[in-house]
Amino acid sequence: MSNDQPTSGQPPEDDPFRKQPHEPPPSGSPYDSAPPPPPYDPGPYGGGGPYGGTDPLAGMPPLAEPGKRILARLIDFLIISIPLYLISLPWGGAVEVSDNNGNGSGVSDVFSQTYSGHQLVWSLIGLVVYVAYDTYFTHKDGRTLGKRMLKLRVAMLNDGRVPDTGASFLRAVVLWLPALLCCPCLWWLINIVLMFTDKPYRQGLQDKAAKTVVVQTN
Repeated sequence: MSNDQPTSGQPPEDDPFRKQPHEPPPSGSPYDSAPPPPPYDPGPYGGGGPYGGTDPLAGMPPLAEPGKRILARLIDFLIISIPLYLISLPWGGAVEVSDNNGNGSGVSDVFSQTYSGHQLVWSLIGLVVYVAYDTYFTHKDGRTLGKRMLKLRVAMLNDGRVPDTGASFLRAVVLWLPALLCCPCLWWLINIVLMFTDKPYRQGLQDKAAKTVVVQTN
């Protein structure tokens, strides 16, 4: 599939992830007077959309398995964090693990110093890099490098297209801002739990904000 995005923001006609519209029967067909078939197979996610309408997932690939999403996110995290940490070493490293006397500090000291001095600077640099990475690849074709390896893709819930720049940026900010500057452990825990329990679309908080889902690809 070409990575070029149409200027109108709509997916190309041959996008394999695009929802396929229902084709009406030819004029004069004996089915003209018959009622149209159901718009989708409810499958395992319940009977229709969240308000009883047509399921937005109709015509889209199946939702991604939570385990694959977690592994893809871990791959993306390592792809960015390892080079970023190595670059930060000449300036003291991106994570401070010793006290002022050079002795190893406890876990509480590590957390208390995480955002002090140059640590805050590197946290902000990391935030910019992570958000830029996610925004670029999500807008490009819905797949970060981790998602590409695991054959996953981000899609807009309403029509299955690749997220535009605004949706991609919002999704990245909601995902990484709390994770890097506020409450990382709690934030990741909430998102992991939502991937397993959210019905019917397995949306993390970033998906709910940007109105996206993660689906499988071939």
